[in-house]
Amino acid sequence: MSLTYQIILIGALMGVFAIVAGRVSSRLGAPVLLVFLGLGMLAGEDGLGIRYNDVSGAYFVCSVSLAVILFDGGLRTQRSTIAVAGLPSLVLATVGVAITAGIVAVAAWAMFGTPPAGALLIGAIVASTDAAAVFFLLRLQKLDIARRVASTLEVESGLNDPMAIFLALLAIEMVAGSGVSLGSGALSFVFEIGGGALIGWAGGRAMVFLVNRLEVAAGLYPVMVVMSALTVFAGTQLIGASGFLAVYVAGFVLGNERHRASQFILRFHDGIAWLAQIAMLLTLGLLVTPTKLLPVLLPALGVACVLMVVARPLAVFLCLWPFRFSMRERAFAAWVGLRGAVPIYLALPAIIENMPGAEALFGVAFVVVLTSLALQGWTVAPAARFLNLALPPSKAHADRRDVDVPLGAQRDIVGYRVLPGSSVLDLPFARLVLPEGATVLTVLRAGTVVTAEALDRLAPKDYVLVIADPEQILTLDRIFASRRRHEGAVAAAGEFPVEADQAIDDFCRLYGIDLKPQDRGRTIAGVLAAAFGGQPVPGDRLAYGPVELVVRGLDDAGAVDSVGLALEPDADRPTIARLIGPRTAALVRRGVQGMRRLAVWQRGA
Repeated sequence: MSLTYQIILIGALMGVFAIVAGRVSSRLGAPVLLVFLGLGMLAGEDGLGIRYNDVSGAYFVCSVSLAVILFDGGLRTQRSTIAVAGLPSLVLATVGVAITAGIVAVAAWAMFGTPPAGALLIGAIVASTDAAAVFFLLRLQKLDIARRVASTLEVESGLNDPMAIFLALLAIEMVAGSGVSLGSGALSFVFEIGGGALIGWAGGRAMVFLVNRLEVAAGLYPVMVVMSALTVFAGTQLIGASGFLAVYVAGFVLGNERHRASQFILRFHDGIAWLAQIAMLLTLGLLVTPTKLLPVLLPALGVACVLMVVARPLAVFLCLWPFRFSMRERAFAAWVGLRGAVPIYLALPAIIENMPGAEALFGVAFVVVLTSLALQGWTVAPAARFLNLALPPSKAHADRRDVDVPLGAQRDIVGYRVLPGSSVLDLPFARLVLPEGATVLTVLRAGTVVTAEALDRLAPKDYVLVIADPEQILTLDRIFASRRRHEGAVAAAGEFPVEADQAIDDFCRLYGIDLKPQDRGRTIAGVLAAAFGGQPVPGDRLAYGPVELVVRGLDDAGAVDSVGLALEPDADRPTIARLIGPRTAALVRRGVQGMRRLAVWQRGA
């Protein structure tokens, strides 16, 4: 009986330590996934001596964890994100994964003489990305990147796991000599992806119906939703379709419909997704014995090198070639193809099936993930700066908290913490201009309710509760957002602002630029909308003669309302200063100047 409590104690302590260590390491820019994985290895057989070799148990933990993580990702994916990046993300998640797997397979076959089926298995298990980790790192370092590339990577990370899992299981069948033909493989793929998408949509609709029709305690809604998500996942897997795609689609459907307890569900799933991430990475870290990785270290590093330098970049450049992505955006997407826990997870079925060389395959996957997290994970933010894709934080970013209201109210209650630099500080409280129908319910200052009659002006850190129509929330976000400028990201949005509703004819005459015939009579906003298929997003850049027009912001209807002008686009090219950051670059310049002065003094002496 004491063993039970020992296991609980050790597991709980590892979880707490992982969270604390992740928080500390994130301040240094270290990938938090690498920290969780490293702690598992540290506690394992070569570290603290915990022996864990239950591969089937690890596969179970990872399957549940991955389903929860993908469901949470679907919950947070908005329709606008799919509208902007749906097609390029789908191409990357299918064709891109296949190209990546194929190139790595050819490299494994050429370098190590691996049989074709085994080489395809190696390529398949390392082909999928964990792009969600990229945005966590960017948020920690207070960076925002061009929305088109950000949305593409976000959706790709939710869609590419099913493709990689299909290829891996197909390769395992080939290695086992099951005689899988190309035709049967294609039919199986169509069934897995199509069936997964259809069941996921139906499951998501069923969740919306249950949440809105079933009267239960508020705390039970998130529990019901996560159990429903696991039901969708497991049921889909049992009939041979992709449960991973199904659970992602179910989350997307639920997340984009109005339903009860939306905030309870989102907050619960935020926490449980982190718990799943920690449980999965600690389990996989415990499963590996670092000393057993030494025999496959060099081959695995070779695979990692091909993956990061050749396969992923080539796949990204080919897949995004038909779409309107700049060279910088494609380069960023190519470099930040971070590998998370999925490649290690995909290597587990080979061990369970007692395949020859399965342990070596597991070691290769582990080394590839460690290499990717260490090299690519640590350089995400510098890469964004280097490629001039780091934008100033959106002007619509506000410190907002949503409050649940009864489903039929058709009104939302939101709370805003007043930030320094917000426009609401400029006017007396009685003269604040809010959207029509929006009403301030109350103002909290230092924990005390302040009545409207006694309030002259809002102050920083005040908490304001507002009731408004759902479509007015973005407008309120802009009103309560901070307008402080952030250094180091201004160039990516253009050096000067220009009026979005200015006629392009007048703009061209002012700057001596040749007007394109098809743009005659349009506004600058209209030209940008036409150039980007009616869906421009912040960060989009359009070369117009010798200058570039940069989308800075959109209004509530999605139309361009803020434009930047880059007079010398060549000045925005990648530089070492952007790679290492402005402060570090300044320190380096001072050091070089000091060395030059010292050299002059020595020559004079």
